[in-house]
Amino acid sequence: MNCEAKNTIPTVDLSPFFNGDENERQLATATIAEACQTYGFFRIINHGIPPKLLSQALDLSKQFFALPDVDKQKVKPMEGSKGLLPAGYARQPEHSKDKNEYFLVFVPDFGLNVYPDQPTELKRVIEDCYTRLEEVASLIQEIINNFMGLPPNFLKEYNQSRNMEFMTAIRYFPATETENNGLSAHEDSNCLTLIFQDDVGGLEVLKDADWIPIEPIEGSIIVNLGDIIQVLSNNKFKSATHRVIRKATHRHSFSFFFNLDGDKWIEPLPQFTTDIGESPKYRGFHYEEYIQLRAHNKTHPPSRPEDIIHVTHYSI
Repeated sequence: MNCEAKNTIPTVDLSPFFNGDENERQLATATIAEACQTYGFFRIINHGIPPKLLSQALDLSKQFFALPDVDKQKVKPMEGSKGLLPAGYARQPEHSKDKNEYFLVFVPDFGLNVYPDQPTELKRVIEDCYTRLEEVASLIQEIINNFMGLPPNFLKEYNQSRNMEFMTAIRYFPATETENNGLSAHEDSNCLTLIFQDDVGGLEVLKDADWIPIEPIEGSIIVNLGDIIQVLSNNKFKSATHRVIRKATHRHSFSFFFNLDGDKWIEPLPQFTTDIGESPKYRGFHYEEYIQLRAHNKTHPPSRPEDIIHVTHYSI
């Protein structure tokens, strides 16, 4: 595989959805649609979130992760926490091939989140980012609804609960002379993921057997489709395989996961199967069942890559 592919993911200016005309919105929508068919990834700019806020969040996360382990452990998940991925600080298990540590937050109003005493601004900035990223994700979902040809507000009504989303601040450890895996190649199990990163780089997406670097651009946000959109569209739009390669220094990023409610039934929509005479490529399943399998991948990484659960587990 050529890891130095010259092409890169499309960049989409979202300003037409705030103050542009219909032609500009249609052009941006078409660009996103093509990106979702060919890459599963695209970059957005002029998305309504101040670049200064994103930069501040990254700076504060660097300060937090630079604290001594004993201080970070003060905000680890509470003993007996039953969440699939509990709120607070954690790091990948020693036997995991992934080499990173992370700080996870859920819906701010739920009261599940735990924050350190230092840095003092971390809670305010993270929760501000959370709220704004949720708004951007909702806009992207509306755009996807339109180019999928679904009835108006179909995805909004199908995915109306915001109870299952979460956001992680992540620090990847420096590469060593013998290995540089930060986050193994995978696809996201949700609807959408929004990512912003520092200037270190390392995020890559797989396209046509080439790993394409997602170069850092200050103030921009990376969007990738998750498995749910791939299943609903019967593989018309792709949940892209991606990974993080560690560099010589720490890398920091944030990921916001736009999720469904756990009781949702997932199966290819008739617009992409019976309505056009195509057979479904997946059997139906409950989202909760799938995320439990995927979370087990995370907390108890299999020793063999072939034992990792993917959405192909439900392929027909």
